[in-house]
Amino acid sequence: MTHGSSEELRALAQQYLSPETAERWLGLLRPGVCLGVGTSSDKAVGQLGGLPRLPAHAEWPWWDGHGPLSFIASVDCSMLPAGVLDIDLPEEGCLLFFYFDGQVDDGDALVLPEDPESWAGARVLYVAGGEVAMERAAPEELTPYPAVPLAARPEMTAAEPWHPRVREAFAPEAPLGHRYDHPVCAQEFLEALWDFDGSVGHQIGGHAHPVQNPVEIEIAQAALGGDTSWDDPRLPDEAGDWVLLAQIDSENAADMMWGDCGALYWLIRPQDLAERRFERAMFTWQCA
Repeated sequence: MTHGSSEELRALAQQYLSPETAERWLGLLRPGVCLGVGTSSDKAVGQLGGLPRLPAHAEWPWWDGHGPLSFIASVDCSMLPAGVLDIDLPEEGCLLFFYFDGQVDDGDALVLPEDPESWAGARVLYVAGGEVAMERAAPEELTPYPAVPLAARPEMTAAEPWHPRVREAFAPEAPLGHRYDHPVCAQEFLEALWDFDGSVGHQIGGHAHPVQNPVEIEIAQAALGGDTSWDDPRLPDEAGDWVLLAQIDSENAADMMWGDCGALYWLIRPQDLAERRFERAMFTWQCA
């Protein structure tokens, strides 16, 4: 994923691609909200770390047999730029992200999309607008991350060149997840994209920025049973049925390091998002 203004991405595409190819590539851009460490002059839309605000009836997320999940981030939907995203995010309320980060067992148990028994190790909770919520102390097994305010910046996001949607647009016969012989996968354009924006970052909506393979493929494989091969004809459609809800990068300011400078990703089906079934969100993580 590359993010920037529409004008910047258009100039980049026109520099390295033919006019027709540039327009097709630009047509795949999606709006996202990039989140960065806020300053005292920024309007905070959420935070990394700290303590969550939970309703009195809500239990702290727990992975049975392993322990409590760490609180990673919160996003106040009402504070996000209005009318920007192309996903059906609530207009009010807060999204809370939790993850079993290894504090309890020194990293012994891993949360992996291909292991359904580990899915309880990552959760998204939604606190509806108007619902009374109070700051909740963390379980004694956990040390909360430092609280870091987040500021929002709407930008357009571009999928990586081997994303399923790019493959579908430019090389539908090519093997899924592999580079193919097309200008959008040419080394010159890939290097230009990397030089323009090689960071992962924190984000709501838009195209995910994977550290390794497209996260949509990882989630689709898990949804189809976990042992799905890359040449399974069901995989492209399944991968296309998931959208990024949030990605949380490693962040020095919050003492967050996911593996070797990795990132956490939560994806969800659009229908589940529209029905506010955040418990159906799927999680994966990648690192270098």
